[in-house]
Amino acid sequence: KGANLAEMVNLKLPVPPGFTITTEVCTYFYENNKTYPKQLEKQVEDAISKIEKEMGAKFGSADNPLLLSVRSGARASMPGMMDTILNLGLNDTTVEGLIKKSGNPRFAYDSYRRFVAMYGDVVLGLKPEGKDAIDPFEEILEEKKKQRNVKLDIELTADDLKELVYEFKSAIKKIKGVDFPEDPKEQLWGAIGAVFQSWMNERAIVYRKLNNIPEWWGTAV
Repeated sequence: KGANLAEMVNLKLPVPPGFTITTEVCTYFYENNKTYPKQLEKQVEDAISKIEKEMGAKFGSADNPLLLSVRSGARASMPGMMDTILNLGLNDTTVEGLIKKSGNPRFAYDSYRRFVAMYGDVVLGLKPEGKDAIDPFEEILEEKKKQRNVKLDIELTADDLKELVYEFKSAIKKIKGVDFPEDPKEQLWGAIGAVFQSWMNERAIVYRKLNNIPEWWGTAV
């Protein structure tokens, strides 16, 4: 995925800027007790700075926030097997910047509540308890719609969605005993770790066995 996007950039196609943490880091991660090479932190910081320049936005800015998608990418396609996090970089401060930039509070809070739910699930592990259990975030969303006497998500207002952000975070704290991270840097490293961890999740392992994909290939981020 990352290599193909890089090729598209070289062909001058309009691709949003980004960077790839290679599969070698994934291999290192599993061989070294789920830690990273020493130079990685600085390399990620430099890469973020480059994206900030290209986008004219700042990661964690209250006025003009840069948001990231964090995705997996093995050398063979494994659709839906590993984890993705979108809208990363949103918090109580940057959401205000997104409102200023878009002029649309509903869009900003809808993006924010989706991010909190994705992060809560993928990184912090707040998932349905069993195969037939309802997703904890869906349950809160359904309750909100019932309270507001509406059928569809799109009928919820910006204020409703803002309340959902707070309620999602409260559920994470109550059930998992951890705070949702407000610091975009902490969010980013949490997401990077979650993508690497998802290389070894149950469905990815089964998919690899079925498709003869070697475990040592690893995933990129």
